Amino acid sequence: MDVKRCSWVSEDQEYQEYHDKVWGRPVYDSQELFAKLCLDGQQAGLSWLTILKKQANYEAAFAQFDPAKIALFDDEKVESLMQNPGIVRNRLKVNSIIKNARAYMAFTSAGHDFSAFLWSFVGGEVKYNAFVHGSEIPAQTNESVAMSKALKKLGFNFVGPTICYAFMQAVGMVNDHTLECFCYSEG
Repeated sequence: MDVKRCSWVSEDQEYQEYHDKVWGRPVYDSQELFAKLCLDGQQAGLSWLTILKKQANYEAAFAQFDPAKIALFDDEKVESLMQNPGIVRNRLKVNSIIKNARAYMAFTSAGHDFSAFLWSFVGGEVKYNAFVHGSEIPAQTNESVAMSKALKKLGFNFVGPTICYAFMQAVGMVNDHTLECFCYSEG
């Protein structure tokens, strides 16, 4: 039986597994959302598959994306990370995860819920789109522009509108599986 998937999915088994079981599934855990936001920022200028294949290395290098631990990373730790071949060794991207962890800690220490904040951009529930072809899916939306501006105001970076929209898709805030994809109705 030929399984119908979104057109962006290649024949790569790991990519198919990600599409089938992770992409577009709603995520509400604040720390998991933080991790996914940081990973999407690492994608800038690269393919998602590149980052997906390095995800375990990122988790090991960045304390399982524990913002409290990452916020304490210093210059010595950054230099160590820049020698790690398992991650993208781009100083701006490495520093962005640390900067984002510090922004996350400031936000949550003030008593705010990161998950509720992020989900507020889609009204707290999954937005179902009904695209027939992948070419119809936008690179950004009014919601992702608003999320980007709000995150930047809080001190986050590598969170432009396109990255925010890719993030919203990945964590299931929007269901952008195409109508023919078997995952559309599962989203």
